[in-house]
Amino acid sequence: MVHVRISGMSCAACAQRIEKGLKQVDGVKEARVNYATAQAALELEPGAAGLDRVIKKVRDLGYDVVLDHVELGLGGMSCAACAQRIEKKLASLPGVARAAVNFAAARASVDYDGTNLAPQDMIRAVTDLGYRAFLASDEAAGDRERAEREAEIGRQKRLFIFAALFSLPLLVYMFGEMLHWMWLPRFIFSPYFQFALATPVQFIAGWQFYRDAYHTLRSGGANMSVLIALGTTAAYGYSTVVTFFGARLGRSDVYFETGALIIALIILGRFLEAIAKGRTSEAIKQLMGLAPKTARVVRGEREVDIPVAAVQVGDVVVVRPGEKIPVDGTIIEGASAVDESMLTGESLPVDKGVGDSVVGATINKHGSFKFRAEKVGRDTVLAQIIRVVEEAQGSKAPIQRLADLISGYFVPAVVGIAVVTFLLWYFLLAPGDFTRALINFTAVLVIACPCALGLATPTSIMVGTGKGAENGILIKGGEYLEKAHKLQAIVLDKTGTITRGEPELTDVLPLNGFTREEVLFLSASAERASEHPLGQAIVAGAEAAGVTPAEPRNFQAVPGKGIAADVAGKKVRLGNRRLLEEGGLDLTQYEKEIAALENDGKTAMLLLVDGALAGVVAVADTVKENAFEGIAELRRLGLKVYMLTGDNRRTAQAIARQVGIDDVLAEVLPEDKARKVEELKRQGLTVGMVGDGINDAPALAVADVGFAIGTGTDVAIEAADITLMRGDLRGIAAAIELSRATMRNIKENLFWALAYNSLGIPVAAAGLLSPVIAGAAMAFSSVSVVTNALRLRRWRYRPLAGRAA
Repeated sequence: MVHVRISGMSCAACAQRIEKGLKQVDGVKEARVNYATAQAALELEPGAAGLDRVIKKVRDLGYDVVLDHVELGLGGMSCAACAQRIEKKLASLPGVARAAVNFAAARASVDYDGTNLAPQDMIRAVTDLGYRAFLASDEAAGDRERAEREAEIGRQKRLFIFAALFSLPLLVYMFGEMLHWMWLPRFIFSPYFQFALATPVQFIAGWQFYRDAYHTLRSGGANMSVLIALGTTAAYGYSTVVTFFGARLGRSDVYFETGALIIALIILGRFLEAIAKGRTSEAIKQLMGLAPKTARVVRGEREVDIPVAAVQVGDVVVVRPGEKIPVDGTIIEGASAVDESMLTGESLPVDKGVGDSVVGATINKHGSFKFRAEKVGRDTVLAQIIRVVEEAQGSKAPIQRLADLISGYFVPAVVGIAVVTFLLWYFLLAPGDFTRALINFTAVLVIACPCALGLATPTSIMVGTGKGAENGILIKGGEYLEKAHKLQAIVLDKTGTITRGEPELTDVLPLNGFTREEVLFLSASAERASEHPLGQAIVAGAEAAGVTPAEPRNFQAVPGKGIAADVAGKKVRLGNRRLLEEGGLDLTQYEKEIAALENDGKTAMLLLVDGALAGVVAVADTVKENAFEGIAELRRLGLKVYMLTGDNRRTAQAIARQVGIDDVLAEVLPEDKARKVEELKRQGLTVGMVGDGINDAPALAVADVGFAIGTGTDVAIEAADITLMRGDLRGIAAAIELSRATMRNIKENLFWALAYNSLGIPVAAAGLLSPVIAGAAMAFSSVSVVTNALRLRRWRYRPLAGRAA
């Protein structure tokens, strides 16, 4: 019986509805939903894997499944087939909704229902397969992963030196045999001497392949170790039989050097690959290294240094010039300039004073200040960034499905091709020549390595997401990194994205006998209870003019239109045309004044007092400094750019002209933003939506890729697929360029990995490739893929406008 936690039920009828729906799901024999415990008890058909269909059904019914998430560090994997075996095993555990294993990152990312199993159950399942697993979410995980990686590098280095020392005389023998070096000592040509050298290589250095192959075959799988063990054992076994029984069989040719050199070369490849894979996660190591180790806090009358982990919310922290800010908080005393480049990628320091937010791991440049700690430990922005990048690096891009599909069938297919090769050579191409057939059989097994294919996508994703984090671009997963390069249209929310989102009162136009002071008083009083930036700008403008607003009564916000309230005994309505036109008010005679304000890019708000038009107040939001340049970059990249706003068309067009946008979606109510994005998608466009990550959440979710744009601690990291830590539109173009560079890199990797195997296998089957050369080529194919992925570390965003023609 599998239990699933369900959220969103409001009554017993909900439970009955879900229960009825779950009974219709394929693979579900019985379902019982308990409203009191908010749980569904499911009896699944034997062999029914995962909970994907169950979760989809619950969500289709309008409810949700509460899932836990865990990250596991893995050890002992030798190729992509190992990753697939672990992934398949984890996905089959009761209560697991999704399992993804990243071979390059040596990580498993699992969504599961905690009522059915615990992370320790997953670790036990992985261990039973013959691999190592540990929790990657605990505090020691970083040290454990680093220790695993360093231990693997050290182990492969020692094994390679061991194998190389014993294989070197065999290499000399191979060249001596080919080139007829008669001056070599005769013992080198002795099969007994070669047997003595090859045996330690085969069973000590090569033991890792036998062990891995055993665990793989025992669980019904096949991987690269199976191919290596088969190929090298065939060469070693044949040579051993000839050495001791060759006289009776009438044979004297031995091939001990084949197995020994293949093992030595493959271990060398693994050693180099382990070093290169370590470099792909450089971004995470750098981010972790940014965190300061100590903080100076006020304790009574004294300032004391304590570990950062001991800082608590509410502590007063002292920061001196040149020091790193230990945690997130708000300045309460002093001022300084802060280097936030680790957060935003922007090198220029930002001035900070009392009331401003500061972020942990940023660097205080000049002054000293005190701030109150507000976010510590796992809640800091740096910790969130590290979590997002770790999850992204452990995720899979859709393009990886092709590689996974091929890898899943690859090893059994190669064994089949190798057997056919042996039979063709032995019975047809070189009848009775067992040696020739065996050599070609071995060459086919050894040349066919699925490792390069398995590394092609995840290594590039790891480096790409890491480079994004370095440049203030947080990408939630490989899926979004891939989707971004396909974007054809970008929808930009106006307020806070194109404009600063800090409007100011610019004009007050009294009408019909009302004075300026009365218009200001009534407008500001009505808006006093509003949280809208336009309303706050009116209140601030009135107070700056010496007008003190009164407390409104019966305040009511009308989304997308305005507000209504009672002020000093008068019924006040303040908003756009739609609000007043619904009341039947004819604005024709005031059209000229209103149009003049709107043509200047100002938002004109009409004041209605007891049913009569009392005046017009205008508010303007200034365009961001780099908005024009950022939008120009998007257009140079070939994207169609739309501006989305609730402003009237005339005001919206004025703002759009300032920043170079031709397509404007104006007078859009907040609840209609998502619908506008869907309309563009229905036109066949792949659409990205850019907003503040909170107010625009529905539209961000509907878009193919949602971008949250903001600064510092205000950025909504969880609200979008890609988060731009800097409030700069150029970051969108940079994210798309990074996506394109990463996808080019992945396609290069996949091409070479597929081309290598597509060409190598038939060449080996045709008898044109020595097994030793095949082993060397196979070993270095993985290294070449990882090295190509590491080229992405040199990526820098260069605006098209600034590039040489």
